Amino acid sequence: MILSFLFFMILFIGGILLMGISFGLPAFQAIAFCGGLLLVTLAMAFLLRQGGTATRRSNNWSGKAAE
Repeated sequence: MILSFLFFMILFIGGILLMGISFGLPAFQAIAFCGGLLLVTLAMAFLLRQGGTATRRSNNWSGKAAE
């Protein structure tokens, strides 16, 4: 769990840095910005899709307890 968090944090911070660096590049600014945006989006998507939950609800969307 800690390794996955570190991996996603590196993706997230790397994406933010890539978006910030893109404004100073003489060429390929749009590609660098879109790449950074993609990294941030992937990091957030993978982090939110991680299994496990802090609460165990009996009334879940699927009708069964969280796994």
